[in-house]
Amino acid sequence: MEVTEVQSFNPPLGGPSALPGGGGGGFSLPASRFSSEDILFCIDVGPETMVEMKVNGPNGRPYTRLESIKQAILLFVHAKLTINPDHRFAFTALSKSTYWLRKEFSSEVDSAIAALRGLSVDSSSSHADLTQLFKVATHEAKKSRGQNRIFRVILLYCRSSMPPQYQFPSTLKLFTLDVMYLHDKPGPDNCPQMVYDTLVEALERVSEFEGYIFESGQGLTRALFRHMCVLLSHPQQRCMQDEMDVPKSLIKKSPAAETAQGDDSVVSSQ
Repeated sequence: MEVTEVQSFNPPLGGPSALPGGGGGGFSLPASRFSSEDILFCIDVGPETMVEMKVNGPNGRPYTRLESIKQAILLFVHAKLTINPDHRFAFTALSKSTYWLRKEFSSEVDSAIAALRGLSVDSSSSHADLTQLFKVATHEAKKSRGQNRIFRVILLYCRSSMPPQYQFPSTLKLFTLDVMYLHDKPGPDNCPQMVYDTLVEALERVSEFEGYIFESGQGLTRALFRHMCVLLSHPQQRCMQDEMDVPKSLIKKSPAAETAQGDDSVVSSQ
């Protein structure tokens, strides 16, 4: 369990006398308990995961999207276990449908590394069906609930020309869905906005708590890592995504500089 205690030293309306007991000073809210998470990663292995990013590896060759995703997931797992070593992870891959890479939920980093080593690209895959993913998540979420845990799916999707298909196995919202979408720029053969809108619709229909969706079409690994760090946030502690204004730059920049150095998103969240 994660335990959070919120403290405030701002006096309430009416002054210090309005505090319980009528005395001055601060007040504190009682500690709240947050359930440990079972997190299921679903990693796209379609041919577009082989698109190169704008960062070179040690051998001088650019990282692919899939290689960058693997690094981002390991960063996430290490950080999440530092926050709470009771969180657990399992892994699936998305080709035409979803299949298991590592079915047993584990808190061991070595288990995550072994699962990611088993990833291979399916160059024949074009369309993607999320129905099996949602069925698996619903089934596993029921088991997590029986252990007083909560269930989350993190989908990493990379297809720009084909919105995913899905059917919902249940009207119950038993898990939270987060999405990280890496895509190409719009073109005659690409429709990233349509794909993004489809992913937003799926997220809103299945998520128990506030689900987050992020996208990047610039091939920047720093954007991927930054968004994955935001996904470290516990679903039971989240604000609405529209109200979120982190991460903030440590350097004070003018509006013009911020516009010039932004990620230049090509899809709209509206």
